[in-house]
Amino acid sequence: MNSSNNKLSTIGFDADDTLWQNEQFFRMTEKHFAELLAEHGEPEHLMSRLLEAEKRNLGTYGFGIKGFTLSMIETAIDITDGRVPARVIEQILAAGREMLAHPIETLPHVHDTLEALAGRYRLVLITKGDLFDQERKLAQSGLGDFFNAVEIVSDKSRPTYERIFARHGDGAERAMMVGNSLKSDIVPAIEAGSWGVYVPHDLTWAYERVEEPSAAARFRKLPHLGELSELLKSLG
Repeated sequence: MNSSNNKLSTIGFDADDTLWQNEQFFRMTEKHFAELLAEHGEPEHLMSRLLEAEKRNLGTYGFGIKGFTLSMIETAIDITDGRVPARVIEQILAAGREMLAHPIETLPHVHDTLEALAGRYRLVLITKGDLFDQERKLAQSGLGDFFNAVEIVSDKSRPTYERIFARHGDGAERAMMVGNSLKSDIVPAIEAGSWGVYVPHDLTWAYERVEEPSAAARFRKLPHLGELSELLKSLG
C-alpha cells in the first residue's frame, strides 16, 4: 500500500454522477411528471413544489428513487387539492419503477482510473441512497472489484467521513474524497480533515448546490476523473 503521497492511503469515491449517470434520469422523470400535471401549473412551478416536497421528506424517506417517487405522488395530491386521477398516480409509480430498472452507464475515465489506483490505495465507495438500488447499480456497473469497502449511508456529513476513514483507512487526514457534489462529497470531507476533489457533473440536483470552498488548502477541482492520477502525483 502506497502511503508516500502526502501520507495519503485511502480514497473515497462517490457513486451517482461521479462513477455513473444518475441525475439525468431524475430530470427525465421530472419532465414527464410536469407533463402529467400540465393543466395544474407551469413546469417551473411544479418543479418548485416537487423540490419542496423532496427536501421536506428527506428526513422520512431519505435519498433515492423511492423517496423521489413518493414526493412526486405527494406533490400531485397537493397541487390537485386531492383530486389527482388514479391513472396519474399509476403513471408516477411506473416512472419510479422504470428508474429503478434503468441500465447503468458509467462515466468516462472511470474504469481506467479505478484500475490504475486499485492496489496503490484503499478505495472506498461512499454513496447515499436506497440500499437495494445502490447495490444494484454497483453490481451492474462491474466496478465492485476495485473497491476495498462499500459504505451506503443515509447522509454524508463530517462525522460520516471521520467514521468511514477511521474504519477503512488511517483516518481522515490521510484520506481523499472524490465526488460531484460540493455539499455532500467535498465540504464535509474537508471539514473532517480529508482532501476534497470536486469533479463537476453537467447536472446537479438543486439541493446539492453550495459555494466552492476555494480557499480550503485541501480543495481541488478537476474537469474529469481522468485527471485524478496526475493530481495524486502532484500532491506527492
